[in-house]
Amino acid sequence: MGNFEKLRVWQLAKDLAVRVYKLIQRSEFSKDFGFRDQVQRSAISIPSNIAEGDELETDKQAIKHFFIAKGSTAELITQLLIGQEIGYLNKTDSESLINDCKIISVMLTKLIQARRS
Repeated sequence: MGNFEKLRVWQLAKDLAVRVYKLIQRSEFSKDFGFRDQVQRSAISIPSNIAEGDELETDKQAIKHFFIAKGSTAELITQLLIGQEIGYLNKTDSESLINDCKIISVMLTKLIQARRS
């Protein structure tokens, strides 16, 4: 506990958030303020909740935040799919980001299981 920067899941989630931010700057997302902000919030929520959870005092508190991060991955996947369907993202970018979300979600599941035991 308390060393979130060394967690591989946090590293991947932070890199995902950076990729999302950069992609949004160069796509149609940049003009749709409401949607853009929602995508950014869900992307930044993933590493932020992993970090916060890892810094908390008890495993119970940590697990709660890891579940929030997991929920944010599902939210981001949904937004990326919508972004692709309305033409804000190309299929390659969307699929790559969604794949990363799914990997992070699996890693969070394993982290939650480890903290429960």
